[in-house]
Amino acid sequence: MNPNADRPDDESAPTPAYEEVRAPVLVVGAGAAGARTAIELQERGVEPLVVGKRDHGDAHTTWAAGGINAALGSLDPEDDWAIHAADTLNEGHFVNDPEAVELVAKTMPDRIRELDEWGANFDRTEDGKINQRYFGAQSFRRTVFRGDETGRAVLDALVSRAQELEVPYRENVMVTTLLSDGSRVYGAAGFDMEDGRFLLFVADHVVLAAGGFSAVYDRHSSRDDENTGDGPALAYDAGASLLDVEFVKFHPTGMVQLDRYDEDWSGELVTEAVRGEGGRLYNGEGERFMERYSPDQMELDARDVVARAIAQEIREGRGTEAGGVHLDISHRDGSFIRERLPKMYERFQSLGVDMAEDPVVVAPTAHYTMGGVAIDATTGETGVDRLYAVGETAAGVHGANRLGGNSLAETVAIAPYVGRHVAERIAAGETDDELDADARRAAEREYRRLDRLERAEGDVRPRELVAELRETMWEHAGILRDADRLGDGIDRVRELRDRMDDLRVEGDRTGRDFEFAVDLPFMLTAAEATLVAARYRTESRGAHFRDDHPETKAEWRVNVLVERDGSDANVRTRSVAEPSDPVREALAAGYELDYHHLE
Repeated sequence: MNPNADRPDDESAPTPAYEEVRAPVLVVGAGAAGARTAIELQERGVEPLVVGKRDHGDAHTTWAAGGINAALGSLDPEDDWAIHAADTLNEGHFVNDPEAVELVAKTMPDRIRELDEWGANFDRTEDGKINQRYFGAQSFRRTVFRGDETGRAVLDALVSRAQELEVPYRENVMVTTLLSDGSRVYGAAGFDMEDGRFLLFVADHVVLAAGGFSAVYDRHSSRDDENTGDGPALAYDAGASLLDVEFVKFHPTGMVQLDRYDEDWSGELVTEAVRGEGGRLYNGEGERFMERYSPDQMELDARDVVARAIAQEIREGRGTEAGGVHLDISHRDGSFIRERLPKMYERFQSLGVDMAEDPVVVAPTAHYTMGGVAIDATTGETGVDRLYAVGETAAGVHGANRLGGNSLAETVAIAPYVGRHVAERIAAGETDDELDADARRAAEREYRRLDRLERAEGDVRPRELVAELRETMWEHAGILRDADRLGDGIDRVRELRDRMDDLRVEGDRTGRDFEFAVDLPFMLTAAEATLVAARYRTESRGAHFRDDHPETKAEWRVNVLVERDGSDANVRTRSVAEPSDPVREALAAGYELDYHHLE
């Protein structure tokens, strides 16, 4: 599935010069998961090196606006970790890893207090407690927030703590391959995106925290150069397994392009906090249509339910002229909206829409990938020795559908366990003095490949193939799927892979053309794995909905794994463990949100 896996290397060509960088631990990705892992390592006496594709503090974490979950009980004292875990399993349609779920639910109250101490400054109730709001499919007010810029608050607190600890960091670096023999990792190869220098990272351990792959879709809530599948594809090509990649979250409320603002806004997220604070959905005929789909939970039902409802309204001709539906919170007082949703209010105000007076137009957008690298949740281990994954790069916590507010929770809950485990392995003497000779040769092959790519003079620009891939995924592996569309999608992705031979890259290694050319193999790997797994799972569950198999089937309460078999993908299933007794009791109690508290 790697477009470049079987292409010959011209060993007679000179190897470009490269800089060698050594670190006991290389952390790839500088969002919340990478930052929290690095903090844990540094606090335990191991100095990691963190590398990120963008400026320090500029990571996709900042786009997680609505909140972060923890069973604090600030407003609903009856909430506890077991109910949080039960809600997560319910939302994940019981294919989550129960151990991972329970670890997150138990750990999060302490992680929230830690973040607050580090400067997150979460919103408070009148009596000084950390405030919490309703979020979709949760039984109680569990979502901690700072207005509607919670992700920014969390990342700023983590970056501040990392800087206080003097964690080493290199910004504007892209890792293009891991140095692996299929059973063990020795480091990574990449380049400096500012000056074009090739970089050889010699590391005893590598942690992948590079995000997911939602940007393989045409409408997506990420920036174009984020969530392009780097983390999962790097791990897969190194020998790790991908898990649950058929489960892609389509957030119900992405922005729809209107005459008053351009296509750059298409798909940008309108945070769930708008609905959490009482926002209502209306179709083009003025009907509050969620009354038909979910009369009890309404707009705060699970994201997959709301997204499919919106897609159905649009498909059946009840959408707006712009191809969306209306999200309206104008029944709330203007001062309330400005206080609780300042970022959203300011964004739309700048585009000529006053949310206190008028609705905004929204439609589903690819937002998050529940699947990723299969890991041990308590260690981050991937099955490839000394390679770990954490955050959206990894799988297990979310199952078939992510509970809103759990993405940030996952990053800061599991990362400390990964950092601790790696530190313990290093303390036990799992380090090397010299780089394996085969690993160095692999790095030098990579530099020759990148050098050829930079000079490619074919007929197809990288962005053209990226655009075609995104259209293919939206059409063939979107909200509503069937075997024929998925099969055609696989064929089209493989055709795009073949067309990589005809790329034309303009500019040098510091340009956007080259960046997208490097992203393409990652995106193709993630896209093909998603299509293959989605075709394999012949049922509907959570975010995976098959028109030709609309029922959820008990025999499919399994995880689907995609593994490299030469240049092909092997697909198999594994069984799902059972939750602990306290979580089973919480599930049996049947806790559920009473939406009408918001009415």
